Amino acid sequence: MKIENSVVLVTGGNRGLGKALVDEALARNARKVYAAARDPKTVTNPDAIPLRLDVTNPESIAAAAREAGDVTVLINNAGVTANANLLTGDIGEIRSEFETNFYGPLYVTRAFAPIIVGNGGHLLNVLSVMSWLATGRSYSATKAAFWSMTNGLRLDLAPQGVGVTGLHVGYIDTDLVAHIDAPKISPEDVARQAIDGIENGAFEVLADEVTRKVKRGLSADPSALYPQLATE
Repeated sequence: MKIENSVVLVTGGNRGLGKALVDEALARNARKVYAAARDPKTVTNPDAIPLRLDVTNPESIAAAAREAGDVTVLINNAGVTANANLLTGDIGEIRSEFETNFYGPLYVTRAFAPIIVGNGGHLLNVLSVMSWLATGRSYSATKAAFWSMTNGLRLDLAPQGVGVTGLHVGYIDTDLVAHIDAPKISPEDVARQAIDGIENGAFEVLADEVTRKVKRGLSADPSALYPQLATE
């Protein structure tokens, strides 16, 4: 579907990749773009419509769905990272990570599904290369679950005329990973590829070479993905 004249909602649309997605949708002449955030005052693009939304709060989600009943494209972008050790990490912290990264987009999608179905829309879920790599510990677990959910939603929404795109990417050059010394892709580049994916009806967007390499390696011996665990 075309972004031009569409109505887009981006969760976590106030910074990082979310802001880049908002900016890209507006640059492609979306009729309206809701930039959803817990604090709408943090939305800085004057052409976006700030929308109060806490993806872990069902009442907040319901209120947002009532306010943004004209949405045609829903982008589940909001997320957090704890990278907690699964054996020794704080269970409350891990549970909170799942509340935001898995249950959050599930709650939001369930609330907006009747809207995007009725408006003939599209769903984009922001996943990660960590959907396929366990090195992110608890974060990887949430993204693996989110990937599986995305595939399930595609099966549920396709008969209703709604396409679902999963966006996988490695390190994006944002504040979230500023402390990590590794190759990073710009959020603007990722946003461009993501919106292209929506317009092309892609099932999946692999936004950088690291992600493409890992995806190709999924059919190989698992030790190829985790050489540090290989034994002689």
